[in-house]
Amino acid sequence: VQLQASGGGLVQAGASLRLSCAASERTFSANAMAWFRQAPGKEREFVAAMRWNSGNVGTYYSASVKGRFTISRDKVENTLYLQMNNLKPEDTAVYYCGAVVRVRPVVSSLYNTGLYDYWGQGTLVTVSS
Repeated sequence: VQLQASGGGLVQAGASLRLSCAASERTFSANAMAWFRQAPGKEREFVAAMRWNSGNVGTYYSASVKGRFTISRDKVENTLYLQMNNLKPEDTAVYYCGAVVRVRPVVSSLYNTGLYDYWGQGTLVTVSS
C-alpha cells in the first residue's frame, strides 16, 4: 500500500489549505491514520489523528492546531484529509500522513511516529507572514 499526500502550497498567514492523503488500494483498512509535520531542523511532530475502535471514531489534535485544523476521512475514496484554517507562519513544514494497520493503538501511542506502518511522501506547506 502506498499513501500519496498532496495539497500543500505557499499561502499567506490567515489563509486555508486542505491536504489529502490517498491510499493506493481502496480496500486498505487502517486502525488509525494521522498527520505529522516536520519543519526544517526539527523533529517530526504530531498534528492530528483519527482512530477507529469498535465502530467508534476518535479524533485527536495537538494543542498548537486544535480549533484551526480538522482531520477527516472519505471512506468511499479511502482518502484522509486535513483542513487547515487560519494558517500561521509556524505551521510551515512538510506534512506527512501515516497509517497504522498492524495493531489497534491506544490513544497515547498515536503521537509516536514509530507506531505507523505506512507513510506518505510528504507535501510542503509554506505560510508567509
